[in-house]
Amino acid sequence: MNGVKAEQLTKVYGKEKKIAVDSVSFTVNEGQIFGIIGPDGAGKTSIFRMLTTLLLPDGGHGYVNGLNVVTDYKAIRSTVGYMPGKFSLYPDLTVEENLNFFATVFNTTVEDNYSLIKDIYIQIEPFKKRRSGKLSGGMKQKLALCCALIHKPSVLFLDEPTTGVDPVSRKEFWEMLKKLKQAGITILVSTPYMDEAALCDRIALMQSGKILAINSPEGIIRSYPQKLYSSTVSNGYSLLKVINRWNTNVYGYSFGECIHVAAGNEIKIDQLSDYLQSQGYHNIRFNHIIPTVEDSFIQLLKN
Repeated sequence: MNGVKAEQLTKVYGKEKKIAVDSVSFTVNEGQIFGIIGPDGAGKTSIFRMLTTLLLPDGGHGYVNGLNVVTDYKAIRSTVGYMPGKFSLYPDLTVEENLNFFATVFNTTVEDNYSLIKDIYIQIEPFKKRRSGKLSGGMKQKLALCCALIHKPSVLFLDEPTTGVDPVSRKEFWEMLKKLKQAGITILVSTPYMDEAALCDRIALMQSGKILAINSPEGIIRSYPQKLYSSTVSNGYSLLKVINRWNTNVYGYSFGECIHVAAGNEIKIDQLSDYLQSQGYHNIRFNHIIPTVEDSFIQLLKN
């Protein structure tokens, strides 16, 4: 059985009929970490809210553990955990009080399912008497995850869980997700961070409500259709303008402190170097590199 399945899932907002999710389809097998990767406004949160029965779809179907998100919403709510992107616990309650409250809502106790949250909770237990609104970003994240897990869900939805969190806490968080996956929990996580894509079993790259590609991170990279080069330069902006008007089968873009240049397989990079030399750009060296998921995303957007 698939842990989660979306079939032509669609969401439209407002009188303008703005399409936020455009006929999206994917499946997530039990025990997988499935990442939905894309920028703000891509449609990630709307998908999560439909699959967790918080929004009604305007088209298509969604299933969680074989249950329909419209007709079986009560049963789904008792079997999923949801951690929204914005901290949504009660800031005036302590760590301990928040956890006990959510356990009570699901008719269970912290003691019954403590084994599931133990590795996470022991990191925040020293602060259990502190109000949750006074916690650091990383601690809030850990508490929210504990509250989402306290009723032992079979599927966990995490909507941009590491946004605004420091790099150390981000790393710790993903280590926790690996342990939860080993416990058999199906995990759907959305993120705008391309580097987190490599930590998922399968990913969907999204933009403007549409899925551009679905594959393993390695599969996404293997499908990159061009040769990719990198160069570290000081005048990247002006250089890119020159590169991008040279040949329609070549395009360059900024990538951190470097520029990346994607070229059709028929293009030899020496030809580009010679052209740049003729335009007054001397000693520009290009190194052939393996693309990242982010490079693949940029290539998909261009096409």
